Amino acid sequence: MRIINSDVLVIGAGLAGERTAIACAKRGLDVTILSLVPPRRSHSSAAQGGMQAALANTVMGEGDTPTVHWLDTVKGSDWGCDQEVARIFADNAPIAMREMAHFGVPWNRVKGGKQQVFIKGKKAEIEEDFANEGLITSRAFGGTAKWRTCYTADGTGHTVLYTMDNMVLQLGIPVHDRMEALRLIHKDNRCIGAIVRSLRDGEIMAYIAKATVIATGGYGRIYGESTNAVINEGTGSWLALQTGVVPLGNMEAVQVHPTGIVPTDILITEGCRGDGGLLLDVDEYRFMPDYEPEKMELASRDVVSRRMKEHMLKGKGVQSAYGEHLWLDLRQLGEHHLTTKLREVYDICMYFIGVNPITELVPVRPTQHYSMGGIRVNKDGQAYNMEGLFALGEVACWDMHGFNRLGGNSLAETVVAGMVVGKQVAAFANKAELNVEVTLAEEAADLERKKMDRLMNGDGQENVYALRDEIGRILTKYVHIFRTGEGLQTAVNELKIIVDRTKNVKVRTSAPGMNPELSIALRIEGMAKQAYVIAKGALDRTESRGAHSREDYPARDDKNWLNRTLVRWAEGEPDPVFDYEPVGLLDLPPGDRGYGGGHMIDMDISVDEYNKQVDPGQTTNGRLQPAEPTGTKLPKEAWRAKLEGKE
Repeated sequence: MRIINSDVLVIGAGLAGERTAIACAKRGLDVTILSLVPPRRSHSSAAQGGMQAALANTVMGEGDTPTVHWLDTVKGSDWGCDQEVARIFADNAPIAMREMAHFGVPWNRVKGGKQQVFIKGKKAEIEEDFANEGLITSRAFGGTAKWRTCYTADGTGHTVLYTMDNMVLQLGIPVHDRMEALRLIHKDNRCIGAIVRSLRDGEIMAYIAKATVIATGGYGRIYGESTNAVINEGTGSWLALQTGVVPLGNMEAVQVHPTGIVPTDILITEGCRGDGGLLLDVDEYRFMPDYEPEKMELASRDVVSRRMKEHMLKGKGVQSAYGEHLWLDLRQLGEHHLTTKLREVYDICMYFIGVNPITELVPVRPTQHYSMGGIRVNKDGQAYNMEGLFALGEVACWDMHGFNRLGGNSLAETVVAGMVVGKQVAAFANKAELNVEVTLAEEAADLERKKMDRLMNGDGQENVYALRDEIGRILTKYVHIFRTGEGLQTAVNELKIIVDRTKNVKVRTSAPGMNPELSIALRIEGMAKQAYVIAKGALDRTESRGAHSREDYPARDDKNWLNRTLVRWAEGEPDPVFDYEPVGLLDLPPGDRGYGGGHMIDMDISVDEYNKQVDPGQTTNGRLQPAEPTGTKLPKEAWRAKLEGKE
């Protein structure tokens, strides 16, 4: 078996992975990147709308600061996030955006003088200061107090990823594409690399490193309807779950985006609504102001998705051969806007569903979009219970999103976390010794060889494609926008059976390398188990918080559920083990988000009493000690001065 050594192994070549690799390479480390696909085909390239950062360059962003951005993020999370991590993110986002400009990202820029824009769906005129002309501009996004979403038309992910990949090439960082990590190599809670399969020829090899980084993106494709790329099947979070000791956090926190186009479920960016797009019902009536008179179409994604579903349940949806939907009206934006600032949206509508958004309404429906949950890590990106293992981006539960992510925060998170966590990865690798345990690597590889032999030569009867479709159907039906105890219990029961059925999969295609059936068969156990823990975590969480909406428990329950779900599943064990930890230090006390309605069950202890539980509660659950003590990056009550106008 071939063994490839490096200081840092990065699994995933999207924005988070490449930015981490750059941070490590610039500190003199030997870095290797693995990717399922060529880097520029990573799912990061599909992101459209933009990246949030409090630059305050525009008239609609005046007064914006990292503190305001942090406030929006904490409220958007429905108080489910780690407030210190949210602060680290908000403070570093402006630095990261300007750094991206230095790297070569062609951000849209401020134009001085009078501009025609849409504010809350109505045409308005604003006047930009000529002194700011040429600075990075911004657009409105949901759940924000200011316009702070930096963008390059509606192709932000595309331009930033191509720029980042150019940096990787300039630094000479090798990218081994069409490679899939199957299993982590670890012993005594120390990770030393991964067992990897070549998708070209099926070769099994070991990659050994001082530090291993997982940056593989989300698990959206385990849902039947998703905006995610077909490669987003939870491969990275499965690497962690199968260790049995690294927990996944908040897996039940699954975001549904309001505007996936029908019938393809391709994402239509929130930038459409930020720029003035309207949601209409079967009667072409704009309904969002009735539900959310302040935020309207720009309430947070969980809220807009729920309001759309509520409206359809009232009989106001549009019936079609592809299912019920609503309309997105972009006609008032005009041809120039749609073919420049929203040109990808225009092309998607024209070429994928044959709709011209200049003159026609666009059919949309809420569609699974983002995974707030993932590999639980501390604020330095270190995985719980596993020295030498880091994770960041959508695959990680860092946890700045809590139970709902604001639009523009995830794409920004990839580069901010890559910058921040990348420094910690480099610091670890510079101190660590390369531990090449060939026997340990061979043992791990042998487990994967035996699995492949069973799949291809065993007497199983299960069809992997049928199992995958069944998982997607169950999640879409029972673990979606609205959840009930009865539906979730049905999902748990059915998914547990599917977990057992994955042991009897038969691969009928014999090719050892480029074999999609074998690839899915190797992933199906992880997909089934992750689906199960999503449903079980949602069943056990008897409250509504952010994207987790229980019809039978409609209140956000801060008394009993101001915590983070953790789940581990030891290999060979029939059931996972669930635990809970405090969400993190509370600086902004739980309160009303300002949109979304609903009611709350208040904490029955003080904030100070809650905060005393954070360190012991998280340490007990496996959190490694970060480089700086908890709370170091969370300036106490900085928000109070801002809200009182003293900042």
